[in-house]
Amino acid sequence: MDVLGKLRTSDERPGRSADSSRLGAVSVRRSNGLKDFLWLMPEVEQGRLLDLGPVAQSTVMFFTDRGFRVTTEDVVRSWDDFEAGWKREHAGSDPAEPPDPAEIAAAFLESNLRFEPESFHGILAWDACDYLETELLAPLVARLHELVAPSGVLLAAFHDAMEVEPVNYRVRDNETVDLVPARRQQPIRRVFQNREILALFAGFRSSRTYVGRDHLREALFLK
Repeated sequence: MDVLGKLRTSDERPGRSADSSRLGAVSVRRSNGLKDFLWLMPEVEQGRLLDLGPVAQSTVMFFTDRGFRVTTEDVVRSWDDFEAGWKREHAGSDPAEPPDPAEIAAAFLESNLRFEPESFHGILAWDACDYLETELLAPLVARLHELVAPSGVLLAAFHDAMEVEPVNYRVRDNETVDLVPARRQQPIRRVFQNREILALFAGFRSSRTYVGRDHLREALFLK
């Protein structure tokens, strides 16, 4: 049964757009995706959450106050550091045979996101997929699917434009997220089409997308 089907008639008004009038200011965004993420998260006695962004104290407190154990792994920064280290290590290799991105991606997952299967009841992926190497995406999503417990949920975000200011995400309350200017300067690598998102997360049994006026789409996936 499509559990998320009952959400399709819900209010899909986008959250407030990020305030771009003050460069560097923290923006507040209404998140229908977060609201439904919290509603659909399995009710368990000792829930676990995986946050794939930088450590955000407000996010940690929000979930720990609700009895969750929070694990944070900044996957974009970890990938950037790993990729740079790999290239330094192989700098003297034959330039006619450049490193295989798929090989680097496989090596990355050998040493990152090493948790027991079905460890987490919810995963906040934020906009990580926009910044990661293409060859890493499919094996990464497969790993995340493996880590989500049955009936667990994953929330992701995707930009609709290439020219965006990088931000980090902090949960403020049940349906509000702070967008905090990020120190990283690398641009996003791609703009996903909806069909590409659905294909990438096809292993999940149900999905829902939320379109905002600020060129940010949220997508919710249920295992």
